[in-house]
Amino acid sequence: MSRSTQIRILMTTDTVGGVWTYSCALASSLADSGADVCLLTLGPRARADQHAMLRNPRVRLIETDLALEWQDPEGRNIADAKRVLAEFESRFEPDVIHLNSFREASFAWRAPTVLVAHSCVNSWALACRDTTWLTELRWRRYTEHVKTALDAATAWVCPSRAFHDDIASIYCPQSRGTVIWNGIAPGQPTGRKQELIMAAGRLWDRAKNIETLAAAAPGLSWPVEAAGPTDPRLSTDVSRLGELSHDAMAARLRHAAVFVSPALYEPFGLSVLEAAAEGCALVLSDIPSFRELWSGAALFFDPTDSEALHRALATLCADEAQRARLQRSAYEHSLTYSLTRMTNAYLRLYQSLVASHHFAAPAGPLEVRA
Repeated sequence: MSRSTQIRILMTTDTVGGVWTYSCALASSLADSGADVCLLTLGPRARADQHAMLRNPRVRLIETDLALEWQDPEGRNIADAKRVLAEFESRFEPDVIHLNSFREASFAWRAPTVLVAHSCVNSWALACRDTTWLTELRWRRYTEHVKTALDAATAWVCPSRAFHDDIASIYCPQSRGTVIWNGIAPGQPTGRKQELIMAAGRLWDRAKNIETLAAAAPGLSWPVEAAGPTDPRLSTDVSRLGELSHDAMAARLRHAAVFVSPALYEPFGLSVLEAAAEGCALVLSDIPSFRELWSGAALFFDPTDSEALHRALATLCADEAQRARLQRSAYEHSLTYSLTRMTNAYLRLYQSLVASHHFAAPAGPLEVRA
């Protein structure tokens, strides 16, 4: 199968966090290429502003109300999920099933499956150094479901080599995965930056490590704002913006001079890419995924050291030349992670699976590039 116009893709997604941003961008771009895409949501329904992120009206959106796997570690919802998703496969007759969570890969699909691992509970717990609760029966079952899914999928994908290595180490899947970096449309930096430091994410999530930013903020000469579901641990030196629409967040990033992420765990970090695309200077925690993706285009700091973060931010506030250099480097590097490159990489993978009906794993993890 050589033409993308012949490909019918059934894609699952959820509306919590960056998976929705990724899915909307990829589904819309695939539809632009001529593919026929049906997008199925699991978990909470999309808000009105999230619906607006699906920019191609040819993408069919169906909301199932099925539980997300991390909301159902015991697997009580699996029977319903198998039934509902089998009905959609029969109705839509896709050539490829693109799954943005694990457990559904173990279902009895007729079409070849691509499982994209965006995060997992075990790697999150390891990064946060909080693993004792993983011995509970329900989380042991979750781990078994993830391993079964990775082995059942025709192909599995990670958005960074660092996260690929985590998945391979934790679950020891039978096949080697593929690395396809996430991508977005080019930003539109205005050059008119304000004296403002931005952060974003699920502020209640321990992995976002927002308390380190809260400890670093006092005494900075610039205001610090954080967008996302609020967290009482934020100090009064950090302004809580709450959850912003995608467009509102882009507008904030367009004017912010600096973007900071103190994350302990980030398999990719779409918010960082979006900030770079809007010309923000990046100050990032020194974790493997950020080093892989942003080396040479960001300042890095030990995420356990709030004083180091304070020094890095204070330096950028005071040094206009360094700030301008980092803003330029971040924007130029963001072009590496283009939506076109990501879309073409997935299309090539889909086409190879459809042609063979069986995925032959590559000799090693591969960064698929447009």
